[in-house]
Amino acid sequence: MKTIDTRLLQVFNEIYAKKSVSNAALALGLPQPAVSIALAKLREHFGNPLFVRTTDGMVPTPLGAELIEPVRAALNAVSAVVDFSTHFEPSTSKRVFKIAMTDISQLILLPKLWERLRLTAPGVGIDVFPLSSDTPQLLESGAVDLALGYVPELEAGFYQQRLFSQHFVCMVSQSHPRIQGKLKLKQYLQEDHAAIVSSGAAPKIIDETLHAMGKERRIALRIPHFLGASFVVELTDLLITIPQRLAEVLQGRGAYVIYPVPFAIPTYEVKQHWHERYHHDAASRWLRGAIADLLTDA
Repeated sequence: MKTIDTRLLQVFNEIYAKKSVSNAALALGLPQPAVSIALAKLREHFGNPLFVRTTDGMVPTPLGAELIEPVRAALNAVSAVVDFSTHFEPSTSKRVFKIAMTDISQLILLPKLWERLRLTAPGVGIDVFPLSSDTPQLLESGAVDLALGYVPELEAGFYQQRLFSQHFVCMVSQSHPRIQGKLKLKQYLQEDHAAIVSSGAAPKIIDETLHAMGKERRIALRIPHFLGASFVVELTDLLITIPQRLAEVLQGRGAYVIYPVPFAIPTYEVKQHWHERYHHDAASRWLRGAIADLLTDA
């Protein structure tokens, strides 16, 4: 396939418009010999004089006249690419962001994020996906813009930003028949527990810590989401160990009592993760900045 330097097309366009090699050179800020050389290259490329001298200046041949529209279209297309703006304007954008997150992140982030969007980006939408074993592939393929939560498998190979540290607390019903006033390790191990089995990696920390202590809790109910488990706990004598920020959201929305976990348990860091393909995307940078502003602890 033949190629042509776009600078030659600029020379063609200016000669056509100015009907003069010297005037075209002035318009382009080039010496006249450079424009003459460019015209010679154009003539060689097309096998046609393209312009001929007359008393009315340089006028196009039939081929030259035929070429002017596609030449200008090509120059406009190149200009559109060169001048393409990477700026993101949230107030007018209709972008739909796709975010993978746990149910905890949905409860903590989405109300705040939605309020921010309505004020600053009313046309922007959010599609939420659950965190899963497919999340790395979804980020890599571009099916998801961002993953939010405690996701150790995304520590390598993806960009990340720490948002806040999280620790666990215990929660029971306000009317729990045995836990009143204080929760000790012995009682913690004697009680029946509700456990979360598929809401990210964080719940695994609890049993891994107990296992390292040579202890084991009695899990009576396994449920996939923290939110569902919390409402079960309110109406039963089950005990649940949950992230502190979730407890803050639930407190006041039900008859719960919150206790410290009666053993030393590691904190974990909640982060946002993204693939290199979205690292420089202006819209994605704006979204990450908004989330960091809403969630990052001091």
